[in-house]
Amino acid sequence: MTAVTPLTTEPPLVAEKPSRASVAKKRLSSPWASLFAIVIAVLWTIPTFGLLVSSFRPERAIKRTGWWTFFSDPTVTLDNYRSVFGADGGVNMADFFVNSLVICIPSVLIPLALASLAAYAFAWIDFKGKNFLFIAIFALQIVPLQVTLLPLLKIFVDINLTGTFWTLWLAHSTFALPLAIYLLHNFMREVPAGLIEAARVDGAGHVSIFFKVMLPLLTPALAAFGIFQFLWVWNDLLVALVFAGGGNEVAPITLALANLSGTRGTAWQLLSAGAFVSIAVPVLVFLLLQRYFVRGLLAGSVKG
Repeated sequence: MTAVTPLTTEPPLVAEKPSRASVAKKRLSSPWASLFAIVIAVLWTIPTFGLLVSSFRPERAIKRTGWWTFFSDPTVTLDNYRSVFGADGGVNMADFFVNSLVICIPSVLIPLALASLAAYAFAWIDFKGKNFLFIAIFALQIVPLQVTLLPLLKIFVDINLTGTFWTLWLAHSTFALPLAIYLLHNFMREVPAGLIEAARVDGAGHVSIFFKVMLPLLTPALAAFGIFQFLWVWNDLLVALVFAGGGNEVAPITLALANLSGTRGTAWQLLSAGAFVSIAVPVLVFLLLQRYFVRGLLAGSVKG
């Protein structure tokens, strides 16, 4: 009598289906995608490069020929920048440049401070009406900015704040809060709940958890929104026209450029130099902090 060995059949190996994230990463890292990104970057940079070249050309050359003729007749002068910064009775944009910095820094810090606290409350504190309130704040992002300008201006007039930096700080902070709360909330929800529970077991309250655990982890998200808000406030003209009060004491550099183009429509040498002075700071900020910008934008996204 011979023993019969039972046949064992192993299930066939099934190839693991690649995730959507890996498929998207593969497509975006293909040579054709890289070539397309390079072409878009070059086309996007050409106008800025032309503006830079024009800002160093003499007035006569700017008015008679295009910026690309600079390479056949390279004539460079700093007179445009001297006039922009007030030399020889020109337009002094240095004061407006400082005003833009004074407007931007508090307009970034105020919404970051308020939004980070509110986002933590929505993410990790249970209270009545939390979901409804969060949806309401999220819905504020679809409200057109122009709808709120006149009501806010009326409030500032009633409390006698017009013509001061406070109007610009409060207006920019108000407009930025819905998006800031939404982005920071998504980032905080990605923090493992076990980390928060471990801090609570150690006796930490919400204040200690926020400042000692959550805030250090928020650096990429805070930097990303800080860059976004800084660029938006620095390049803003509409809010400055409404709330600056028409005076040069609190007017930003964008308002000075708008006045320059209106009063000196043929002074292309001043416009090119002033415009490049205006874009130099946001470009520098973005280049220095771009890795935080990318990390912060990806925070809270669906993984896998």
